Amino acid sequence: MNQKLAGPTEQPTQSDGYIRNFSVQLSPTPRGARLARLLATEQLRAWELPLDPARHIVAELANNAATHGRIPGRNFQLLLYVIGETLRIEVTDTRRDRLPRPHDATPTDEAGRGLLLVATLADRWGVIPGVPPRKTVWAEVTFPATESPKPEGPHPGLTCAPYEPPTGEKEPRQAPPLPPAGQTHSHE
Repeated sequence: MNQKLAGPTEQPTQSDGYIRNFSVQLSPTPRGARLARLLATEQLRAWELPLDPARHIVAELANNAATHGRIPGRNFQLLLYVIGETLRIEVTDTRRDRLPRPHDATPTDEAGRGLLLVATLADRWGVIPGVPPRKTVWAEVTFPATESPKPEGPHPGLTCAPYEPPTGEKEPRQAPPLPPAGQTHSHE
């Protein structure tokens, strides 16, 4: 599988926050779509963000890229980034000629509900035509302020028991008793 993986990075924004992002190129196959969902789930865990609804949105957009945006030999890209309290999910494929549009599926249809699901789960979503032959389908999910990721580093407040300076005396520590050497058990 041809795969290019760029790990998460942090970049300062205009404000005092950080942009966290994750990008990966995957093959437009069912395996690539599944891998997109699994990698996104692990990245959300690393950022300590709720998994749902984001992983469902990733699954639908990646599946659409693998199903409808497939051109042999060309990958699709998954991009996740967080700015403030908003997670943006972008999936870019190489079928600009096939722009997605939701349609009403009948109860007997086996497909056709993916974008309706994305529209329901996401706060916002859309399509951006890119440099030919690309297009990007994006969705945004806004989390409450308490769930947005914080930059790594020192955190104010108590993290454990208060510090007590050493008194100079060591507490006695006793090793567990060892069995006596050379002693055998009797078999009477």
